[in-house]
Amino acid sequence: MIQRIQTLYLLAVVALGIALIWLPVVQFVTPEEAAELHVWKLTALGGVPLQGLWGLLVTTLLIPVLALMDIFLFKKRILQARLNIFTVMLCLGYYGVLAIYIWQAKLALGVDWHILPYASFPLVCMVLTLMATRRILKDEALVRAADRIR
Repeated sequence: MIQRIQTLYLLAVVALGIALIWLPVVQFVTPEEAAELHVWKLTALGGVPLQGLWGLLVTTLLIPVLALMDIFLFKKRILQARLNIFTVMLCLGYYGVLAIYIWQAKLALGVDWHILPYASFPLVCMVLTLMATRRILKDEALVRAADRIR
């Protein structure tokens, strides 16, 4: 199980996904013309005075959980590949949810926003998951070819 390269890719997805829970992805700053300067950093756990940030937390938690489950499905390669595709869609959904929260903060708080480097973690997770899916499907083709020879 651990000797397969796709397992290492998926472990990297798990590590990045867990780190993404606590790391800030967007920084909100009050405009320069405001009387008082406020700085908020948006994480999956909150950090911004907005209601209903649960969507970002759920998508952030599901990415490493699904990748970890995927590691232990090594005997069911087709299911593993399908779960990887779902994880990739979840990584894309993370950016959609993040855009909604940025838009909501811009309207409700009247703040300027800046993307932080940690916001690229879901993109890296998506690329690693696609690389793992490719290797999983390559393994499946190898097993099918070996079954055909018998």
